[in-house]
Amino acid sequence: MRLFIILLWTCFICPLMTAQNQPWQGKFEPLDNLIQPANTYRTASGAPGKAYWQQQANYKIKATLDEKNNILSGEETITYINNSPDILNYVWIQLEQNVNKKENESFGDFNNSLIDSITTRQMQLLTRAKDFPAGYTIKHVKDNSDNHLKHIINNTMMKVTLNTPLNPGESTNISISWSYPITDRSMFLLSREGYEYFPEDDNTVYLIAHWFPRMAVYNDTEGWQNKQFQRLGEFALEFGNYEVEISVPEDHIIASTGSLQNHNQVLSKTQIKRFEEAKSSYNKPIQIITKEEAEANEKTKATKLKTWKFSATNVRDFAFASSRKFMWDAQAVNLPTNTVMAMSYYPKEGLPVWQEESTKAVIQALEVYSEATFDYPYPVAISVNTSNVGMEFPMISFNGGRPKNGKISDFQKQNMIRVIIHEVGHNWFPMIVSSDERKWMWMDEGLNTFLDQRTVAERYPNFDYVTPKNIVPFMDGDKNILRPIMTTSDSELFSQFGNNFYNKPTVGLQMLRNSIIGKELFDEAFKEYANRWKFKHPNPSDLFRTLSDATAADIDWFVRGWFFTTDHVDMELSNVRWFKVDEENTNIEDKLLKYQTKINTKTKGSQANAKDFSNGPEIITMTDTPDSHYGGFLSRINEKDMRKSLSGKNLYELTIKNLGGLVMPVTIEWNFTDGTSEIETLPAQIWRFDEYQVTKTFIKNKEVSSINLDPNFEFADVNMTNNSFPKTEIPSEFEQFKKKN
Repeated sequence: MRLFIILLWTCFICPLMTAQNQPWQGKFEPLDNLIQPANTYRTASGAPGKAYWQQQANYKIKATLDEKNNILSGEETITYINNSPDILNYVWIQLEQNVNKKENESFGDFNNSLIDSITTRQMQLLTRAKDFPAGYTIKHVKDNSDNHLKHIINNTMMKVTLNTPLNPGESTNISISWSYPITDRSMFLLSREGYEYFPEDDNTVYLIAHWFPRMAVYNDTEGWQNKQFQRLGEFALEFGNYEVEISVPEDHIIASTGSLQNHNQVLSKTQIKRFEEAKSSYNKPIQIITKEEAEANEKTKATKLKTWKFSATNVRDFAFASSRKFMWDAQAVNLPTNTVMAMSYYPKEGLPVWQEESTKAVIQALEVYSEATFDYPYPVAISVNTSNVGMEFPMISFNGGRPKNGKISDFQKQNMIRVIIHEVGHNWFPMIVSSDERKWMWMDEGLNTFLDQRTVAERYPNFDYVTPKNIVPFMDGDKNILRPIMTTSDSELFSQFGNNFYNKPTVGLQMLRNSIIGKELFDEAFKEYANRWKFKHPNPSDLFRTLSDATAADIDWFVRGWFFTTDHVDMELSNVRWFKVDEENTNIEDKLLKYQTKINTKTKGSQANAKDFSNGPEIITMTDTPDSHYGGFLSRINEKDMRKSLSGKNLYELTIKNLGGLVMPVTIEWNFTDGTSEIETLPAQIWRFDEYQVTKTFIKNKEVSSINLDPNFEFADVNMTNNSFPKTEIPSEFEQFKKKN
């Protein structure tokens, strides 16, 4: 039997395969050697294992904002719970404000060359000629018994040696007293926090983030995640519960992570009444602070302080904004398992578009993301208007997009709405599905952009949104500088990180959903991943395994090519041959090699390398099958019925080359001479035997006038000029798009 199979393979199948003499690249090999192996903490299915653990860090913080000197000071107590199986003799604490020090190791990363004409701001970013104070002053670090703890600061990380080793299952308290100068956001290229000064009315909006010393992550895959903060790689944080008291000038309004605990002490009776009204307003926002009230507030300059108290449960960070300039509106959102207050805070400079669109955009994000993953679990979702930033934190985001003199273009308005949806969406990725942004930016930015584009497509259908076509210019770029998606956050070129960490992962997920797995299965799998890992710390391997586990789809080939290489898609329809079967019944008893030679010589007007169909079809003779070809089988194909089934049919042999290196399904558009058309898709597995070229035969009832590959731009093919037969000019839409981008 084995001998028969070998002979069948040698005599029949092998001669039909195209020998490319190209090196095998293993594009369909399993991912096992590229991702972390499964273990008791993380299963082979992509779910948390029975021994999965993660640490917890609870915070009690009291902070004071000194508006006159732009200084924030505070005292905090961290209760750190060791859920790991390890004994810890020391811990690492993040001091991210130290990134603003001039001697920081990442200073000048993004502007490192002089040119003959340069703006003063560019020069400041490059040289910091005008210096300013920055970074933490750590006043003390103490333990449960008020004893000082030895600590060493290494740039943005602080190592704290414990006086008593922390055993598994135990907790310890670490008390830290600190202060730092709040920086002017205009001084930095990547300014995620700080203050924005408004000269016209001599007021300030404070965006306070990265503001308190925070525990670094200790996990099962790398121990301490104590990679230095270099601005691009954002967060790696533990979940915990927060009790926070913030003292600010008494005419300030605070927007914050968490639930406000002392409404009666910090809000007026009118503001409280409006807020209560907003809790049952599901159709429109309620203005809690109006424009007139905010403008009147701008004219005061209180020196007395007022303390706002907030609590937050099961969050991995805490941020707030404070200003006397804020207007404030709120609307209730009724989700299946939770009622959320969607709120916006903005200065008068944000009018009128922020009052019209911000809270509405928050609601769109809450509804679409909840449907795609899990219901938003927190009590509030806040959008704060600022300049030149989009930045996310649990329950609150700082969002750019501001009119000029009350006017904003349609393009700017669309971008503003997109930013709000994107930053609110980060509550899911990574604030709840808590991936390591310090290491894998694409896991939060890419997954979040995938859903924000889905939100835009569903709720703002007139807006442009990312599709595979958008990634073509990037994929077609210089391979000497392109890097795979699986590149750590701070190692990506600044000029490319938007495409590599946002758009390329987004397009990859769109391909899986729309063209490879299918929407129903993919959506279930994506939801499964989100629910498996909410309030936990997933790695890339957990995502890849879950998508495969929950769909029964082998996507290793796709993940290997799309995430681990810089290959691109360039499919060439290199040759098309048209055949019709000669219906004459001929009986030729011959061996297969002679049979194939006979077929090749009985042709008319050969179409090999033809430019169009004008020469007509080649004629192919179909002979009776010799008995010897059936081996031991006694049954026979009905030769007459076989010929009858092909009578009048058209056979088309397509040769497709993979020039870009990235294997993909092949979508074929058939256009017929009667004006009709159809589309069919070949799975990516057609490339398993030959990663460079495939030849496939198709039967069509009608005569074909033209053939196109990837007609709907599903797979980001970088060169559409070689996708058609007969050869045609590049589609004008695609040509214009590439020129524009």
